[in-house]
Amino acid sequence: MTDTARSSHGTSSSGVDGFDLASIQDAVAEWRGLQAFLQDVTQRAVRAMEDADACSITMRRNGRLVTAAAESGGALQLDLLQYDAEAGPCVCSMENGEENYVPDMLLERRWAPYPAAAAAHGARSVLATPLALNSHSLGALNLYSGKPDAFVTQLEMARRLSAQAAGAIAVAERIEQEAETVRDLRTAMLSRSVIDQAIGIVIAGRRCTANEAMDILRRASQARNVKLRDLCHDMVAAAGGGPPRPGSFTSRGQEDPPPDRLAPL
Repeated sequence: MTDTARSSHGTSSSGVDGFDLASIQDAVAEWRGLQAFLQDVTQRAVRAMEDADACSITMRRNGRLVTAAAESGGALQLDLLQYDAEAGPCVCSMENGEENYVPDMLLERRWAPYPAAAAAHGARSVLATPLALNSHSLGALNLYSGKPDAFVTQLEMARRLSAQAAGAIAVAERIEQEAETVRDLRTAMLSRSVIDQAIGIVIAGRRCTANEAMDILRRASQARNVKLRDLCHDMVAAAGGGPPRPGSFTSRGQEDPPPDRLAPL
């Protein structure tokens, strides 16, 4: 494994870049999604922990353990070996919510055949700490080193780091959930706009009420076995000679800025 915990000047950068309130605020201000945030967490962990060569975050998705972020390809491979074996420090931390430290994979007797496979991939020391908040498990933070007995003097630091990271990740997941809700709402509203246009077309053609037009569209959707929004999209496109333009959203109290104040793309 390569040592990525060193700066360009060859000095250790341990003890820096935690997950305090200021770092969370910076991440929110420059929000690039949950995946990017988790990637940043792994990078901060490697910089903060002396002798750490790689870091990853294990989480549960759709009932399966997955690597949500990895600071290096080596960390991802070491995680995958555990998932395949269904055994290992991070798997155990996910299952029981406890810390698992392996000073030397060559001497480890638990989780066979993982220790030998991990050592063959260059990992001698492994530390997996649970990411938990208020007894709720968020995942596991996994630290890897090519040196035996790494982290032995930094276990307390790793625990604090995991606790800080868990709080930051909980905030990040909440932001991502709210952003997804907004995206879903936006999609629903845009779909409704196209449906309303189709209702107008039916009203004009059939001389009926809006409720009657909606019933006609529903029956046509069921008869053709297509989604209502897709049916309406095709209808509006055919009537207008091109794809429907559902419009856009403008915040209340805001108007389009004059051309000379438009931000560059």
